[in-house]
Amino acid sequence: MALYSYRAINDQGKSSKGLQDAANVIDLELRLKRSGLDLINAKLDTGKYRGRSKIKRPELITFFFNLEQLTHAGVPLLESLADLRDTMNDMRFREIIASLIEAIEGGKKLSQAMAEHPDAFDKIFVSLTHAGEESGRLPDVFLHITDSLKWRDEMASHTKTIMIYPAFVGTIVVAITFFLMIYLVPQLVGFIKGMGQEIPIQTRILLATSAFFVDYWYVLIALPIALLIIAKLIIASSPEMRFRFDKLKLNFWVTGPILRKIILARFANTFAMMYGSGVSILDCIANSRDVVNNHVLAKSLKDVAHEIESGKNLTQSFQHTGIFPPLVIRMLKVGEATGSLDKALLNVSYFYDRDVKNAIKKVQIMIEPTMTIILGALLGWVMLSVLSPIYDIIGKVQF
Repeated sequence: MALYSYRAINDQGKSSKGLQDAANVIDLELRLKRSGLDLINAKLDTGKYRGRSKIKRPELITFFFNLEQLTHAGVPLLESLADLRDTMNDMRFREIIASLIEAIEGGKKLSQAMAEHPDAFDKIFVSLTHAGEESGRLPDVFLHITDSLKWRDEMASHTKTIMIYPAFVGTIVVAITFFLMIYLVPQLVGFIKGMGQEIPIQTRILLATSAFFVDYWYVLIALPIALLIIAKLIIASSPEMRFRFDKLKLNFWVTGPILRKIILARFANTFAMMYGSGVSILDCIANSRDVVNNHVLAKSLKDVAHEIESGKNLTQSFQHTGIFPPLVIRMLKVGEATGSLDKALLNVSYFYDRDVKNAIKKVQIMIEPTMTIILGALLGWVMLSVLSPIYDIIGKVQF
């Protein structure tokens, strides 16, 4: 199929633009007709191979929530999808839903149709939907996916909070430092040197630092950016470097323990959701490797899968990696013994979720006084360096 860029009009006379896969223009017109649109004009889109952006998480939450509600109420799947197609605001997503409807009408299952759109539905959604089709529990699966997406959205917000808040406060500190060194201190240079006496060591250091900022401010701005680009290139140069970087992130002093808990909570939640929906343990582990988004833990999960395939039980396999903490191992053992592995892992997810929230609050509480101390020390150094020569003069005055 080719990708067409089109302009169409709906029943209310509102025009819209978008992209759609179709065999030809006539096929395109029929597809748009099913979406409630009348084709105005179309042309082949040459940007097909540039890749497409993924569907945003809020749109997916809306899709699966409404799909769960409709199917739970007994509405046939095709009618549910048609209703969602007509109500979605995102034109790209509407086109994907229209494609799902067409594929199902052509004899495919929903999971098979979803697998054709990896930019919207990842492997986990496809596996869960397939399990729901096999077990006849699609509404329950859609509910699991909705809850998981909401939880992921919340965890993503926590992750951003860890990075954004320190970055914002740090930017303010850097901006104040530049202001002091480039604007304020140079105005005091003439005054300090005009006192006609030996300048103290801390004052000379301040003046030298200020002169460096004034002469090489562009280096100070460009250097962090250049180092960041070089670091990214080095990390992307080989899988080994990416592995080392991911290991460094997990062991970093402040953010490492929080990041590890976020990843483990994400893994436990996804594993529990898939296992509870009827997905096999090996498939749960394989799909969880994509969720953790960390090469160290992904390798550990791969090792776990190999040990299970060789005949060891789940708890032993996880324990031998040495990566997963005692809490996870203990819950896995309890889950295996009681036959409630999904509930045990949901408890792990809940514990780490709560622990992450508390840890982030503690970090935020620590950052504020730390930044205040840094600013106070900086301003104190400037004031001391400026006032020291004045105090020396006053001390030499004979009364």
